[in-house]
Amino acid sequence: MNKLKGLAVAFFSLLTMTACGGSDSNSPAGIDNAAITCTPEQLTAKAAGDKATLQVSTTKKEWTAYTDASWVKLSLNGTAKSAGTIDVIVDKNTGTEARSTNITIKSGAARKQIIINQLAPLQVSEREIQTNSTGETRTVQVTSAEEWTVTTSDSWITVAKIDAKSFNVATAKNDAHEARTGKIILKTPTQTLDVTVSQSSVDDRTMNIPAGYSLVWHDEFDGTGLSSAWTHEVQKSGWVNHEQQNYVNNSNVTYLKDGKLNITCYKASDGKIYSGRIYANKNTGIKYGYVEARILLPSGKGTWPAFWMMPVKFSTWPGDGEIDIMEEVGVVPNEVSSSIHCNAYNHVKGTQKTHAMTISKAEGDYHVYALEWTENSIKTYVDGKEQLYFPNDGKGNNDTWPFNKEFYVILNLAWGGDWGGMKGTDETALPATMKVDYVRVFQKK
Repeated sequence: MNKLKGLAVAFFSLLTMTACGGSDSNSPAGIDNAAITCTPEQLTAKAAGDKATLQVSTTKKEWTAYTDASWVKLSLNGTAKSAGTIDVIVDKNTGTEARSTNITIKSGAARKQIIINQLAPLQVSEREIQTNSTGETRTVQVTSAEEWTVTTSDSWITVAKIDAKSFNVATAKNDAHEARTGKIILKTPTQTLDVTVSQSSVDDRTMNIPAGYSLVWHDEFDGTGLSSAWTHEVQKSGWVNHEQQNYVNNSNVTYLKDGKLNITCYKASDGKIYSGRIYANKNTGIKYGYVEARILLPSGKGTWPAFWMMPVKFSTWPGDGEIDIMEEVGVVPNEVSSSIHCNAYNHVKGTQKTHAMTISKAEGDYHVYALEWTENSIKTYVDGKEQLYFPNDGKGNNDTWPFNKEFYVILNLAWGGDWGGMKGTDETALPATMKVDYVRVFQKK
């Protein structure tokens, strides 16, 4: 009995030594006791992006690190040594929420995770504030994970922080004939955000602005010369529609007088006929809005004045579209028309969408010609009376509705050509002048 007990004790001792990693070459490998330390163990990154360096040490002489987040980049240094560094680059947070991820440091069987938290970007409910000329007060909502301040260096703008989530912005009355633009600056310890404030000129208080629209650009032609918003076309006769005039850029064809733009067509001593064609904001244009001009038309067989629009990014006609707000030919005096042109509807095919009306003294008095252009339809008006209505068929077909891009305004006075000269021309009507009181552009708020 004692002999059996002794054998049992000896067998138990052998098992214990094997489990503890004894020196027997046939025993399993020993437990990996590697330890990892990292400083710091947690990072908080700025929303605008950030950089940091982690100090790593381990009891083994090799280590590595990785992350599954695409917005975090790692550069490892000294991975074959017991101590090294990790350079961490955190990309800008372009979302609206805070985000987090882990960096995993590995050494043998040991693992250590470092947490990276990135702040949400500073946000406001309005980045562009449009106010009327009488002055307005607006409340702007702010989303920020940090303390923030709001300031402005524009004397006509007043800002006041309400609480941690909002501030008021107030604009003073603008009695000038020029619109103005200012800036509000929000700052946190790590971020800066600009908010643009635009205010209409005094003119929006004296204009008949359509309901729901705001004045965005206008020219009242009160100066001594055309503003930089206008571009002249320079082309020889026959350029389009077999017209006889040469378009030039000089003070004989386009000039301001008594608060009016004059576009004059005349025959010079060299026997050539000269006139003007100008574009407003050709490189930017507008997409949708209400556009109007007050115009007095010239008279005479051969005149062909027009107020119309073409696309900023033009490559083909009629595929890119054309909007004729007002046209008249002197051979049919006082009859003004509106048309649209596109691949499906154009005068080459005889399918253009056109409407004409005869008005009293179009060639002797000023009349207001206007366009209301939305994503659903095109409407033109003469003195507030609807002229042309062209609805969007809603099919998303560029052939029938290419009017979903930026267009710019054109004013010109042609002479002769396929339509203006359809019954010949009478040069005794020259010089002939088209007079424009103003051009105004409004858009929805």
